[in-house]
Amino acid sequence: MSQTARGGRRRLDASVPPEYDVPTREPRLESARTARLVMGAVFGVWVLGFAGTLTSVVAIGAPSWLQRPAAGLLMVVFAVSLTHRGGGHMRIWLPITAALAVAAVVVETNLLLASAAAVTAVLSAVWAVMVTRPAESLVGAIREYGLALVIALSGTTAVAAWNAPVNYQRFNLMVISISLGLAITLVWNLGAGLHGLGKQNLAILAGIAALLLVLLAYSSFVRTHGSEVLVDTFSDVISWMRQNFEGVPRPVEVFIGFPALIVGVSLRSKRREGWWVLVFAVIGTAVLSTSLVTPGAFPTYIGLSTLYSAILGLAVGLIARHYAMRQGSARAARAIEEIVRIEPPRFAPLK
Repeated sequence: MSQTARGGRRRLDASVPPEYDVPTREPRLESARTARLVMGAVFGVWVLGFAGTLTSVVAIGAPSWLQRPAAGLLMVVFAVSLTHRGGGHMRIWLPITAALAVAAVVVETNLLLASAAAVTAVLSAVWAVMVTRPAESLVGAIREYGLALVIALSGTTAVAAWNAPVNYQRFNLMVISISLGLAITLVWNLGAGLHGLGKQNLAILAGIAALLLVLLAYSSFVRTHGSEVLVDTFSDVISWMRQNFEGVPRPVEVFIGFPALIVGVSLRSKRREGWWVLVFAVIGTAVLSTSLVTPGAFPTYIGLSTLYSAILGLAVGLIARHYAMRQGSARAARAIEEIVRIEPPRFAPLK
């Protein structure tokens, strides 16, 4: 892979093309034409489902019976796409998800609707991150960022279309926890185990995890045990922002979830360990996918809050990307490193 000139420094042998560093499964469909047709059909179903679930958020006069079947279609699309991307067994997860979707649409009990909404939120949040590609350039990172948010937003409308009677706080925490567990499992199976992180990257991830725990614990403590002055101050700030901006950015998305998305896809272009940063990006997409689960939520307020969070999160992510992607020293700049780390195409299995 590298060659050493006598009396000189080691340089990368650019004549040898880089290869994907994880073994992948054989194609599910032998015919390339059939595979393209199937991908086109899945994309078409996603578009139809997204359009149908949007009627639960935007009043356009569509019949209300359209919403839950459209949400069921999206849940099946998320399951198929994530299973395929992660190299899972389609014959197991597709029937289970389809059965849940049909049962929730037909029976409409509270338990089935809540279960369908939770599964939809988890699958959309994780797939929004897993479908991204490594991005070496700034424009590429922003493109992947926008794609992930669009997919997560389709999950948001699907969760809203289920119109499930749930407690928002408990539902949100449950979706975040399950999404994180699923993302960690997928990333670990991709061969990005902790053994390859190194001390510096492991310290960065530990710092992000500690920041997340402090942020969540502090916000919960303030809501339940904070002094009246502190609680009133937070309430006044939120009320002022709602009155003047009609939306409030969500700190978890701005400081953790969305910046991790930008940094993660950028690091993946150089090192496989970038997947571990993207585990924290699932928190942002999970919070986004559950933002409209409450039937009384105002779509305009949630939409503007998401827009502000996306803009601020992008700004924080670009700053973090600048420091994460630069070489730490002149010695590190001379080290042997892959020019670009490659991965399978966007709609191909990662393993």
